[in-house]
Amino acid sequence: MKTPKHWNHKGCAAYMLWPLGLLYGTATLLRQTIKKPRKVSAKVICIGNLTAGGTGKTPVSVSIAALLQQHAKKVCFLTRGYGGKSQNIMVEAHHQATEVGDEPLILARQAPVMVNKNRAEGAKQIIKTEAEYIIMDDGFQNPSLHKDASLLVIDGEAGFGNGFCIPAGPLREFQNQGLKRAQGIILLGDDKHNLCANIKHIPIFKGKVVPQSPQTTDQNVVAFAGIGRPEKFYNSLKSCNMNVVKTFDFPDHYFYQKNDIEKLLAAAKEHNAVLYTTAKDIVKIPTELRTSFNVLEIAIEWENQQALSDFLLSL
Repeated sequence: MKTPKHWNHKGCAAYMLWPLGLLYGTATLLRQTIKKPRKVSAKVICIGNLTAGGTGKTPVSVSIAALLQQHAKKVCFLTRGYGGKSQNIMVEAHHQATEVGDEPLILARQAPVMVNKNRAEGAKQIIKTEAEYIIMDDGFQNPSLHKDASLLVIDGEAGFGNGFCIPAGPLREFQNQGLKRAQGIILLGDDKHNLCANIKHIPIFKGKVVPQSPQTTDQNVVAFAGIGRPEKFYNSLKSCNMNVVKTFDFPDHYFYQKNDIEKLLAAAKEHNAVLYTTAKDIVKIPTELRTSFNVLEIAIEWENQQALSDFLLSL
């Protein structure tokens, strides 16, 4: 789905859906209360968020894995593989997004990845690989697996939207309840909504998304993305001195069809432009057609990387 416009403000649509949001938040609270999580021998770090949509969990997960690997720690990712058909498998080089989902293919560039909707069962399989750390990309609201640390990723620009639960707003659970269960906050970008001002009980690690060496600059660009907040991607392109002349927004986790590719290629030809997309989107384009597209890679730059490393190793 694309992010509903009413998630950003408390208008008529949001208030009409508020009772459903209340039920959604209550159901999440009850599930957290009733379910008894399973504990495994490896340290489990959950990279989650309180809102639906893209906050940057996957690049944060990749960066945290890299920090642990710098200290010779054996890491494995655990994810549900949204959009993929296969389950309970380790991602391998031959896998496609239709099999395991888009995000696991990005994670697999850094460390092994287990795909399993049943997080507890997936963790049980990972233990057989002798991994010391399990990094969950998403799953903060999933109570089946004990987490040694849960880090909530907050997009400083988007914040928590209108503060209502799905479908009235973007929250996956009640804000205060989620913050109580977290052991740390990862703030990406400036805290424009002053959300962290009253968070005193847990550490806050600040970072920013940084584009990595684009292949072209000072050119016309047609950009497209199927992510939670595509405007973040477009702004990253502009920060690299690219002239973004046209954009195409697709639903999150969208799999591109032949007519989509034809439309994008036609737009690039019309504007005498190059095509740019994200690493998450390129894996959902047929392999034989990917040569027509450029990818803007991103990384997380930490304000105090040593503090984050110390926190992770202290577990």
